[in-house]
Amino acid sequence: MNFHPEFSIPLAEQNQVGVLLVNLGSPEAPTPEAVRPFLRDFLSDPRVVELSPWLWQPLLRGIILPLRSRQSAELYKKIWLKEGSPLKVFTHRQLEGLRQRLPENIHCAYAMSYGKPSIHEAMSTLKSKGVGRLIVLPLYPQYAGSSMGAALDKVLGELEHERNQMSVRTVARFYFHTGYIRALAQQIASYRKQYGAGEKLMFSFHSIPQKHSDLGDPYAQECRETARLVALELGLHEQDYVVSFQSRFGGGKWLEPSTQTLFKELPRKHKITKLDVICPGFVSDCLETMEEIAIRGREQFYAAGGTQFQYIPCLNDNPAWLDALSEIVKESGAGWIKA
Repeated sequence: MNFHPEFSIPLAEQNQVGVLLVNLGSPEAPTPEAVRPFLRDFLSDPRVVELSPWLWQPLLRGIILPLRSRQSAELYKKIWLKEGSPLKVFTHRQLEGLRQRLPENIHCAYAMSYGKPSIHEAMSTLKSKGVGRLIVLPLYPQYAGSSMGAALDKVLGELEHERNQMSVRTVARFYFHTGYIRALAQQIASYRKQYGAGEKLMFSFHSIPQKHSDLGDPYAQECRETARLVALELGLHEQDYVVSFQSRFGGGKWLEPSTQTLFKELPRKHKITKLDVICPGFVSDCLETMEEIAIRGREQFYAAGGTQFQYIPCLNDNPAWLDALSEIVKESGAGWIKA
């Protein structure tokens, strides 16, 4: 018989407000043994890989996982922090910053779509504290079915199994939010003021298959709108920046232009040898930003003739971003959260 923690809480105390931040996830350690189950769960999500399981699972388990687990573990070792996974470290700091900016009676937690702490664990903990009204904020500024959609699927899936369901409000996107845009612009301006500005600013977003976009996923349009709004805030002209897409996986057509292709073409074809890069689709630095862009991307750009490559870190625990995060939560919790 399952134990339901809310049974031990007086009925009058079962309507407290909680906030759940959700990020993608990370292995527990930079080892093949830890990376494998993380990748298995991630790449088994039908929101992420839209192929028949009968075709995909034998390929995933027989070929991709044995090979990719070892490769990814070596990449994780390059960016692993003393405190652990960068993604988890920065997500935890964001949670603490959010707690400081919300009333003390608001319960806050974070979870990962894949790995630990799981969404099930976080929601159970919040419910055990009397949370009956939950604000769910996946940390993806732009909506994509494979990221935001997958996170919300898991949250709503947990509700399906609850006899006593919480009231839930979800944030599906915040790509245009004034606080988020201003925090990004401040991050870029501060970095360029300290280190100098390159000849062009690149906004590199995680890519998705072109097929997803063709079927109605708004991700590409939202990414480009974020870049436009940040450029407007910075006073940049269209020729001063470029939008690109990184982190392709597998074959097929993906969103263009490719970040990696531009790293090679900008110096060779367009004589852009000084480049600044920021990844606005990630609010926390992680493998895709710290290794793929800051390390490997730098090498690709220099190999193509570039002379200056500056990676501008994600928002992480930038106070301006934490202020924006609290604004998004308060706006989403209107009527629930009182100052």
